[in-house]
Amino acid sequence: MREARSASDERAERRPPPAIAVVVPAHNESALLGATLRSTRAAARRLGPDGPRVVTVVAADACTDGTAAVARRHGAHVVEVSRRNVGAARAAAVTAALGLLGEDAWRTWIAVTDADTVVPARWLSHQLFHAGRGWECVVGTVRVASHPPVDKAVLHRHDALYFAGRPPVRRLPWDHPHVHGANLGVTAEAYRSAGGFPPLTHGEDRALVAALEREGRRILRTDRCPVRTAGRSTPRAPHGFGAFLRALDHPAETGAEPPELPR
Repeated sequence: MREARSASDERAERRPPPAIAVVVPAHNESALLGATLRSTRAAARRLGPDGPRVVTVVAADACTDGTAAVARRHGAHVVEVSRRNVGAARAAAVTAALGLLGEDAWRTWIAVTDADTVVPARWLSHQLFHAGRGWECVVGTVRVASHPPVDKAVLHRHDALYFAGRPPVRRLPWDHPHVHGANLGVTAEAYRSAGGFPPLTHGEDRALVAALEREGRRILRTDRCPVRTAGRSTPRAPHGFGAFLRALDHPAETGAEPPELPR
């Protein structure tokens, strides 16, 4: 199901989930992880004292720096894995979070982001609002963060590809084609039914959403609450968002054809 569809009886009001699992995979992200966790904590505070319980888990994957220490210092639970595999790391973080939540696990909302990403203060309330309207998965968008700085020409090339097809009137909903692990939410029931994040080195987020689509789950694609992801020139994932920006900045490395946009 898409945002472009009008509200209907099949998206009946639902009780808000009793708990939220915020999950973050990280590989040597000690420099950026603190900002990520400060932003997710601010989003949790915005839910108020009567809001759902929020548990944050960082999966420190094959880290050789202080990533785990940074996570603990910011109040996150840490699960350490040695897979060097973002799909396996995301799945490990989800499993750990649901284990911490006990009897609330089956009705938990899973909110997923990345360790190089800053989420807006309304990130969790935005996802919960749509969960309350019956959406089982919320697929958001990203913007390139201002730090580290990205060349303006690269940003222009990025925007031309990324925003192709977006309605010229911004207030209209955009049924975008993208999928980002940096901005994703899903019910625990739907996540488990679809098999969770597969152990892929890239594309695990798209694989999960594709599995949800095959099951006929209610999926909302929206540009209403984008997150900001670092546009660094030394990306962690070989086929991720940072690699896409690097290809735009170094076209000779990828040939004459424009690089494939990560979705």
